[in-house]
Amino acid sequence: MAKKETARAARKQLADVPQQVAALATMPVPELAAKYLELYGEPTRSRNRDYLKKRLAFRIQELAEGGLSPRAVARIAELGDKLPERWRMRQVAETRASAPPPPPPAPVDGRTAAVNGRDARLPKPGTVLTRVFKGTQHRVTVREGGIEYEGQLHRSLSSVAKLITGTAWNGFTFFGIKDASPNAVKS
Repeated sequence: MAKKETARAARKQLADVPQQVAALATMPVPELAAKYLELYGEPTRSRNRDYLKKRLAFRIQELAEGGLSPRAVARIAELGDKLPERWRMRQVAETRASAPPPPPPAPVDGRTAAVNGRDARLPKPGTVLTRVFKGTQHRVTVREGGIEYEGQLHRSLSSVAKLITGTAWNGFTFFGIKDASPNAVKS
């Protein structure tokens, strides 16, 4: 008797898929975001209506009809780094929900973060960096907790560069830091 009820519930859920997908078209973005949280178990960072509708439609179908086959999941694991990271990470999370998290990947350029969480590309605290921009010399001092500019502490060189120029800049490029070595610093 339990098998019949389970089969009946599964058929009903499959029959509801087109109606559930059609209902997404009329939902405002906050409702789509709430539905995303319900179906994926995590909040969405997107507020793009079309994107959310597509992701939710896929998830509704996936839950009703089943996800990827074990063979497909094995192929994904085999391809590894060739796949987009966010897709790969979602599949890994779904297949290894109980496994401990893997260590963070090493940065592509070989640099490592310092033990205290400070960016290893920054010169040691106390170093003064200068840059002449539009005829004005700008000086910043590297501190343990960030970058000091005009008596204010900023969290990154990029935020200081943006403050100076008014546009987004890579702070390391703006201040002439080429690599992680202290010798690359202009002072």
